[in-house]
Amino acid sequence: MPPARSTDATEIASSQVRDDGIGIAAEMLGRIFDLFVQAPQSIDRAHGGLGLGLTIVQNLVSLHGGTITATSDGVGKGSTFIVRLPAATGTSLAVAAPASIGPAPRQTSIDILVVDDNEDAVELLGEMLRVLGHHPHTATHPMQALELAAKIKPTLALLDIGLPEIDGYELAKRMRAIEGLQSVYLVALTGYGQASDRAKSAASGFDAHLVKPVGIDQLRTAIDAARR
Repeated sequence: MPPARSTDATEIASSQVRDDGIGIAAEMLGRIFDLFVQAPQSIDRAHGGLGLGLTIVQNLVSLHGGTITATSDGVGKGSTFIVRLPAATGTSLAVAAPASIGPAPRQTSIDILVVDDNEDAVELLGEMLRVLGHHPHTATHPMQALELAAKIKPTLALLDIGLPEIDGYELAKRMRAIEGLQSVYLVALTGYGQASDRAKSAASGFDAHLVKPVGIDQLRTAIDAARR
């Protein structure tokens, strides 16, 4: 359906998508945009996935200064998703969203290497970086990552710790040894954030340590640090 525009002083355009599908249980409504969250699945996982789609959508909408909400009358009763974005109405667009939202200026775009053996996680991070205005390059295997790093000489590399064959700690050390990558800004991606975990990543050559799931603001901070 066409966007419905509000008459508030701040122009907001909204669109909604409604279906008559499986619906959303009441206890899931507050969590469905969280990373990796899914409703209980049948044994055949006919409606399976990894719980990334709605997280990607929410991040993309947020980057443009908008919001997305979901409603449902319950399981089997369909769902409605409403997206609200600042309206592009002439000069009002200049004040519709804060300056911090949106892609980086073209001249400040950087090459960023993303390494994770989970293809969906790589896709999510890559899309977030692309929307921020940068050039993501992805790899799902450490050997592939080393070859790609030597080729593109990234300014920033986001490395998952739990990789096959060699872990992210060893990958960081080998990447630092590549000619031209001594100063690459390395960020460890892991599910663990204790002081001992951070100390281990620092000892392996990482400049920063991020605990999954990684948010947009954390990516911006890492990008800013890599540019310095």
